[in-house]
Amino acid sequence: MTISSDTALPTFPALPPGRLLPDPVEDRAGSDFARLSRRIAAAGLLERRPGYYTVRLSLVVVLYAGCWTAFASLGDSWWQLAVAAFLAFVFGQVALVAHDLAHRQVFRSRRASEIGGRIFGNLGIGMGYGWWTRKHTRHHANPNHEDLDPDVAPDILVWSTGQARRSTGLARLIGGRQALLFFPLLTLEGFNLHVAGVRALRSASIRHRVLEGGLLLVHFAAYLAALCVVLPPGKAALFLLVNQCLFGVYLGCTFAPNHKGMPTLTGEQRLDFLRRQVLTSRNVRGGPLTDVLLGGLNHQIEHHLFPSMPTVHLRRARPIVRAYCAEAGVPYHETGLIASYREALAHLHRVGEPIRRGTRV
Repeated sequence: MTISSDTALPTFPALPPGRLLPDPVEDRAGSDFARLSRRIAAAGLLERRPGYYTVRLSLVVVLYAGCWTAFASLGDSWWQLAVAAFLAFVFGQVALVAHDLAHRQVFRSRRASEIGGRIFGNLGIGMGYGWWTRKHTRHHANPNHEDLDPDVAPDILVWSTGQARRSTGLARLIGGRQALLFFPLLTLEGFNLHVAGVRALRSASIRHRVLEGGLLLVHFAAYLAALCVVLPPGKAALFLLVNQCLFGVYLGCTFAPNHKGMPTLTGEQRLDFLRRQVLTSRNVRGGPLTDVLLGGLNHQIEHHLFPSMPTVHLRRARPIVRAYCAEAGVPYHETGLIASYREALAHLHRVGEPIRRGTRV
């Protein structure tokens, strides 16, 4: 295994090759992660929080219903663009709820989690829950691994100089200026989420494809029908663009600080679970407002170590994990929100250098 040197911030010491380890639930009792896990469990941070999620899910449902009620009440008005913008934020909150459901932070049972995930994901915002869950599971297993993490596949953007040298097509075309284009490209992320979810229905690996496809169809039909009934064509198109583009930007701003610009892993071997998760993740400092806006994902290190931990416990887990990493000599990186974007954009610019110089493998 190698750790890419493309990332200048932060600087990590050289790490020895790791052995292939099972998932954390199967990890040996004496491993570094197992010892940390016992401390977290002793603090009661792995216990479910039904009261918290009852309040949170209820508030999201109320905001969702309130937006559509305001939309119907306003009728043909330019104030609908404000509704479209706020609805983008609410869609983002719905996506974060679906994320927590996928990790079984809300319910212990798989069935209840899937039902809730499809309601919030497929029906609520037109996101293919089955497709996204499979993709996100692969990301959690091997974050920032060039060969195994779908989130750093060189599709449109390149995430390492090696990918830049091998790039072709669209990635080659925009890779040299990808740092400048990053936020504009996020305006397309909402549309990409819909398209990817629909395309994934062709795969037999998606469970309950008919149900997922039906819920997606209901969402798209109801969304477009509402726009066409309440607004004239021009305003309807503008509402859709404002809503979906801002939704994409919000999603991107929520997930981009977590891993982008952190070390990239390559090769067949992997680090042990603790180091694999901590070294590739970045925490974002902030208060309760940051927790709300980023859905708790600003505590990305703790989330990756304990994916089923309720979001509300991540802040309390942070000092325990940070202190343990200091004891174990594992670098623990956290920064402010703006600095996190700066690091991510600096990384994107740096790895695009081979394309700007016209270098290929």
